[in-house]
Amino acid sequence: MFSGLTLTGNMSYGLYERTASLLTSGKVLIAGGSNGSPLKTAELYDPSTGTWALTGSMVYNRYYHKACLLANGKVLVPGGWNGVHIFTTELYDPSTGTWSFTGNLTYGRYYNTASLLPNGKVLVAGGSNGGALNAAELYDPSTGAWTLTGNMISSRYFHTATVLQTGKVLVAGGSNGGYLNTAELYDPSTGLWTLTGSMSYSRYEHIASLLANGKVLVAGGFNGASLPTAELYDPSIGTWTLTGSMSYSRFFHTASVLANGKVFVAGGSNGVDLNTVELYDPSTGSWTLTSNMSHTRSYLASSLLTDGRVLIACGNLGSSSSELYQP
Repeated sequence: MFSGLTLTGNMSYGLYERTASLLTSGKVLIAGGSNGSPLKTAELYDPSTGTWALTGSMVYNRYYHKACLLANGKVLVPGGWNGVHIFTTELYDPSTGTWSFTGNLTYGRYYNTASLLPNGKVLVAGGSNGGALNAAELYDPSTGAWTLTGNMISSRYFHTATVLQTGKVLVAGGSNGGYLNTAELYDPSTGLWTLTGSMSYSRYEHIASLLANGKVLVAGGFNGASLPTAELYDPSIGTWTLTGSMSYSRFFHTASVLANGKVFVAGGSNGVDLNTVELYDPSTGSWTLTSNMSHTRSYLASSLLTDGRVLIACGNLGSSSSELYQP
């Protein structure tokens, strides 16, 4: 069987800093983003045909936002930026292809994270509203309302948030004007944050992936220079250890955990936009290069499809092309 990258259908809009969500139907929803100006458009990718189709537009133009697939199959989009930090949040209903307004955030924000908790609520943490935030909020899909929860110990944006197998949320790195190596844990049962071990390298705009063994892989990022380094967090002891470094330093890249347990990392920038792709093997702690993308891409989107392939789309300052990776 062929293994590697091939081009697939083009999107209607070239854009970057958008969100990509795998729907329960197996289609991928791309929402918002920018092509020099913030957009409210949304498109659906159908893996069975390799084509894109426009769907209903969001209520508000936005980019630098996040999206979260809810247990009911709808997609929640909170916050973002459109010249100001955005308080509004909206829901996409795949059954109708339309968006509807839901409750406002207490704090407008962008560069935040959004994580689906085991109880079905969504945790939004940190971000920026002109300065770094430590505020965290919970969205309850049953009421459509937001409530404040415990503040993070450190204000941060451009961080990562990973829901662990224990149900706790690991937040790592980011920026508050400087570069952070600190990490903290959110406990949904108490609504409180506690410090955990710090990374060896401060970093922001890195990736974080939950591995099958329960550990978290953090790779790349920026701390005044782009980074090739990678680290593993072990929740059982709360510490980080260095693992193999990538072949290329990169930030503004993406990562997907494949069905075979390896981590697929694509694109990004290290001063120039990259088309290189690497695979991390947790069993060896090492990286190998795989076939390059047809186009260089940073600020790209990637989604693991239900058939095990990876969809790569958008990037740079307004690419409309997309590619498929076959493991």
